[in-house]
Amino acid sequence: MPPIGPRARYRASIARYGARSARLVRLRHPAQIIITAFAAAIVVGTVLLALPVARQGDGRATVLEAAFTATSAVCVTGHIVVDTPEYWSTFGELVILGLIQVGGFGIMTVASMVGLLISRRMGLRSRLVAAAETKSVGLGDLRSVVVGVAKVSVAFEAVTAMLLGGRFMIGYDESAGRAAYLGVFHAVSSFNNAGFALFSDNLVGFADDPWICLPIAAAVIFGGLGFPVLFELRRQYRRPRGWSLHTKLTLSMTVLLLSVGTVFVSANEWTNPGTLGRLDVPGRLLAGFFHSVAARTAGFNTVDIDAMDPGTWLGLDVMMFIGGGSAGTAGGIKVTTFALLFFVIYAEVRGDPEVTVFDRRIDPRVWRQALTVALVSVAVVVTSAVVLVETTRFGTDVVLFEVISAFGTVGLSAGITADLPPHGQMVLILLMFVGRLGPIMLVSALALRDRPRLYRHPEGRPLIG
Repeated sequence: MPPIGPRARYRASIARYGARSARLVRLRHPAQIIITAFAAAIVVGTVLLALPVARQGDGRATVLEAAFTATSAVCVTGHIVVDTPEYWSTFGELVILGLIQVGGFGIMTVASMVGLLISRRMGLRSRLVAAAETKSVGLGDLRSVVVGVAKVSVAFEAVTAMLLGGRFMIGYDESAGRAAYLGVFHAVSSFNNAGFALFSDNLVGFADDPWICLPIAAAVIFGGLGFPVLFELRRQYRRPRGWSLHTKLTLSMTVLLLSVGTVFVSANEWTNPGTLGRLDVPGRLLAGFFHSVAARTAGFNTVDIDAMDPGTWLGLDVMMFIGGGSAGTAGGIKVTTFALLFFVIYAEVRGDPEVTVFDRRIDPRVWRQALTVALVSVAVVVTSAVVLVETTRFGTDVVLFEVISAFGTVGLSAGITADLPPHGQMVLILLMFVGRLGPIMLVSALALRDRPRLYRHPEGRPLIG
């Protein structure tokens, strides 16, 4: 065999280095691919919505209007700066619908794939334990995750669309084509927790109609539970004792927050003539429940949010910040994060050496991740609120509501979104993007970052409190 020359060895080393670098980029920086994909979807949506054909009448949308709407749709938020049915043409509405579907499907898929990636970085024993505990994606391949998410999305959206379409046609004398269009649009928007509606007052005209409100609320709830929970419920819905810790936490916290939220909103707004006070008793209870659901990142409203009591805004702030389930279309810091923090505090108050939930010991790394996500989210919300309060004419209460709604990808508005200056709307765009992808990326980074240390520093005990 002839000897290899210096030039050939140099080329071979460059090729090996390039291949190794490419592998390192793929394995160590999955967040770059995810963030780039969502940013690309927003750019494409912005370009399409900026076309003259996307707007009704003459002219075209400004770049800021198009970018804000595209970001809100891809991040399944529901914040708007223009009247959706009056401003956008049918083409523009279809673009928004497509962006919502892409964004919601992408979030469920990405979050599930991140879980797979984390499990594959564990040892075999840890992976088997995780697979047995989650009973969802386990050691399966990515293809099964994508197909499973697609099936779940199509099934829930189809059922919701049929119910809504039938109601629009029978109860509101819409033509079959128009009823089907309204049904599909609002089904996709509700299951993906987007909050976009094809009515100028959102869903205020249907505040006391259970045939409209309840299917939308159900789609919002199921979409916000997350793919792992839905997958597990489908497999063993009759055996609650065999549910994983994640499913038990998600379902119990969802029921608790929906119940508390319904009572809170109904009690606070019961006699308010601008909100629930104009409805009869069944209508008030329905509206109170609906807004407890909507505050979990849906963004729909059946009463005027601007007319609500400031105390109700504060309660909605808390619900919007908590959000829904992991690996679903909901936003916020997630109910599991909030629940873990509660149990950490509970264990500390009782003096327990370990944090246990449903007879399961929680690894300290997990609740440290929950604490990190919560505190980083608080810092983002507070910083953004301070910027808007200092640079706009709006008060702290409405600004805080708007900021938390954007960060939690909720879409509920106190009525100031369209009146914010350009830099204020840019802050909300950034918040929607960070709120949609930030918690997922932060958790994956924390879970995949394991730095063993061969030494320990001396212990210190600073005074607390």
